[in-house]
Amino acid sequence: MLPRILRLHPSTYQRLVRLSKEAERDGAYRVAKRLLAVLLNSQGRTSGELAEVLQAPRSKVSEWLARYQAHGVEGLLEGQRSGRPAALTPPQREHLGDILDRGPVAYGLDAGVWTSPMIAWVMQEEFGVQYHPGHVRKILHDMGFSVQRPKRVLARADRAQPDRWHRRTYPNLSRKPRPRARYAAKMRVGYFGRVAGDG
Repeated sequence: MLPRILRLHPSTYQRLVRLSKEAERDGAYRVAKRLLAVLLNSQGRTSGELAEVLQAPRSKVSEWLARYQAHGVEGLLEGQRSGRPAALTPPQREHLGDILDRGPVAYGLDAGVWTSPMIAWVMQEEFGVQYHPGHVRKILHDMGFSVQRPKRVLARADRAQPDRWHRRTYPNLSRKPRPRARYAAKMRVGYFGRVAGDG
């Protein structure tokens, strides 16, 4: 099998060089790499050599060259990746948003705040759609919800007590302790004294 070598018009070559530089400057490094593969191939490099130079699988390099040959530059651009289709429809998302706004107690749960596993369970119960709790956070973020962390406050606490502790007690704890008078006296006399009867 003969290696695929693309023949480019000089103006097309210059255009690809310009597009490659623009793609790299804009952060589209994969597109820049594909364009570079086409440029180097037009100079006589085979897909095996390009795979080594560009640190890419040989099959990918051959695919890029074939896509350029069939579709031109558009074949090398990043397309919209479809991914897995959304399992929740827009009306279902709206209904989920209403449930979340009312809170877990209104839904019949004993908790005061929503957690991702609880929301995943609600989605399973309401819509028959199963999501991992980690992905639930992503869905909620897309819906405009954010993580809220409850602040714990003691119900019967005197608000002045912690303030007094921070102003008076804590600074005294953090200071270095002074030697006690008795300890200082022992230091002067020494630990070893004369025992009565020594002579």
